[in-house]
Amino acid sequence: MPHNPEFILIPTNTKQGPSIPICKTCRLSLQQQRLASAAAVSAGHPSPIEPPPSGAALPSNTPSASLRTAYRVKASVLLSRPPLITRDLTPFEKSYFLYQRRLNERLAMPFSRYFYYQKGTPGDVEWKRKIKERLTPARDIGVYNAYAKEGWNDEVLVGANESEPDVQVDALLKDAEVEGLTGEEGQEVKKQEVEKPMPRITEADRIGDTKSLDRNLQRTLYLVVREGKEGKWWFPNDVLVGKESLHTAAERIIVQAGGLNMNTWVIGNIPLGHYIYNFGTAMEAQDQSEELRGEKFFFMKGRIMAGQANLADNKLGLTDFQWLAKDEIQKTLTPRDWNGVKNILSER
Repeated sequence: MPHNPEFILIPTNTKQGPSIPICKTCRLSLQQQRLASAAAVSAGHPSPIEPPPSGAALPSNTPSASLRTAYRVKASVLLSRPPLITRDLTPFEKSYFLYQRRLNERLAMPFSRYFYYQKGTPGDVEWKRKIKERLTPARDIGVYNAYAKEGWNDEVLVGANESEPDVQVDALLKDAEVEGLTGEEGQEVKKQEVEKPMPRITEADRIGDTKSLDRNLQRTLYLVVREGKEGKWWFPNDVLVGKESLHTAAERIIVQAGGLNMNTWVIGNIPLGHYIYNFGTAMEAQDQSEELRGEKFFFMKGRIMAGQANLADNKLGLTDFQWLAKDEIQKTLTPRDWNGVKNILSER
């Protein structure tokens, strides 16, 4: 082996082992450390170790230093009431549907009057009166004659209200009423009472009762609860017990939170989504075996078919509840919580 001044062969501790090449810089450093150790031993002092600064924290020997970090797993229920009526139409949709009905009057065959009404009967007299007012057999398209010279003008004019659903309902109700008439045999025809449809705006909407399910009928309402007197609003949730599944936990949470006066249905065994809530500082678990970094919520979908929530005997420490739509939930939750659930809530 050629001699290299930068490397020196150092024999190993074994008697027959090969030599280990080491650089010159490392050899000088090892020699200095050996001389310093020998000097310290001869003086009766241990090897020199610099003391830590006075302000430095000493290494902790507490049990928390050896705890493993974990998250508390919770099941949460998105208990909802689905929409009960269709949504309101846009102005374009209102105009389009009225135009389609008027166009159908132009394309359809003329109404056969004497096929439905016998000449001279009270029904025939009533038909003559109505056709004279609206000019068309259709009852909900306003005053329009499909066979007149202006029949082509079947679009809704600016500012006209014929396309409004409320106006069309009033026209249908008025048409269904039969005024007092006298038939061929001198018998008086009594005015028929017409059952009016229920309004789309309920009393709970007018007074702003957020605890009622009879409100916001065209939107999906979700159950949100308050945790404690001054706690935040959130969805019903609880920690999983033992080997409890998410579906079983959701059913238990509904009963423990809202009572038995609800006919509910937990849909499926797979959560809609999950949300991770990190604590500001880690917390030690009750059994002192883990260090909790936060909570993980797994949301299960549920439906309420009948009944109402009752927090009188709830076991989760809840003090209040509301049934809210998505835009109302945004105003109720904290911005941090809202960002975690906004994508799994229904728009309507």
